[in-house]
Amino acid sequence: MGSTTLFRITTLAVFTMIIDGFFILFGYILGSVSTAIIVCRLLGLPDPRTEGSGNPGATNVLRFGSKKAAAITLGGDFLKGVIPVLLAKFAGVGEIGLAGTALAAFLGHLYPVFFGFQGGKGVATSLGVILALSPWVGLLVLATWIVMAVTVRISSLSALTAAVLAPLYGWSLQLPYSYEVAILIMVLLLVWRHRSNIHNLLAGTEGKIGAGKK
Repeated sequence: MGSTTLFRITTLAVFTMIIDGFFILFGYILGSVSTAIIVCRLLGLPDPRTEGSGNPGATNVLRFGSKKAAAITLGGDFLKGVIPVLLAKFAGVGEIGLAGTALAAFLGHLYPVFFGFQGGKGVATSLGVILALSPWVGLLVLATWIVMAVTVRISSLSALTAAVLAPLYGWSLQLPYSYEVAILIMVLLLVWRHRSNIHNLLAGTEGKIGAGKK
């Protein structure tokens, strides 16, 4: 292998790493923008971290705020997952870089650098990144959530069920290994963030969708 060829290979590898790193960082920064906190401030509502369950997410905003605020929060959290992954795809980022970008966006929502690393539980953002990585897996996850939500009307149980099934959907559709690893990590973190909800579910005290609104 000549020195010129080696130089080109090295340059390409470095360039690829820079591009991947850029989108991973972008994913984390965008994920760190807490839609719930911003929406509540703009609409004159209390900080979601001090009301209801204390979670800056759409379900909690619905409890003490309004359907409008909750819908905007849900859409914003979802787009935080979709946008960085789709942009990375359009830029030609490889599978590992895409998986890293997806995971970074999710982690940004959970641990936002702009809000003291106190973020939400990641349901909508995880759906966004999974849908961007694989539309079919994302649609299956969404369908699972909808069926559970309509049936049991418990947001946390719907989210947990959909999340736990996500890796299985990915495996059945033969997703790349890097995607599966990223999804599995997100699922484990999502379950961990819902540990108080799991306790309430076991105790039979978990609230239902739309209940508890002041």
